[in-house]
Amino acid sequence: MPVRDERGLYERISLEAFQAELSWATILCKCPAFRAAFDDFDPDRIAGYGDTDVERLMADAGIVRNRAKILAAVANARATVRLREHGGLTDLVWGVQATRHPQAAHVRRDSHHLPPIAGPVQSAARTRARVRRPDHHAHALMEAIGVIDTHLLDSHRRGSSGIWPA
Repeated sequence: MPVRDERGLYERISLEAFQAELSWATILCKCPAFRAAFDDFDPDRIAGYGDTDVERLMADAGIVRNRAKILAAVANARATVRLREHGGLTDLVWGVQATRHPQAAHVRRDSHHLPPIAGPVQSAARTRARVRRPDHHAHALMEAIGVIDTHLLDSHRRGSSGIWPA
């Protein structure tokens, strides 16, 4: 569903970063703890975080305790605040939206057009490759917030964002 507010976008970007190399189930189960630990993903408050806050977060067993990801969340909050001078995070993220709906010929019509499910070895290799490709995370974010709709044409979710026709 569409997410167009700064706080909501910052939260999704942060959670995408924390999810790297982990399952979404792990992150979704920890969402309440993340929101509590990160001041409900308020970019202004997080932009002011210092070393004491980073250490507090590193000690919080309710969230993913990865120093690099925590530091990235703080850096992204600071960047979010600075972006306000140039239109803001919402304009930046939604500015990549296509001006017209992708042609149906380029969209998967039904489950027969999906790639085969990979086994554990192939899946692990794909995950490692995606972590090294930031564009994968950007694409996943754009799907999650409604900028793009990659649902199958016969899916009940196709067009549910209200942005693109079914």
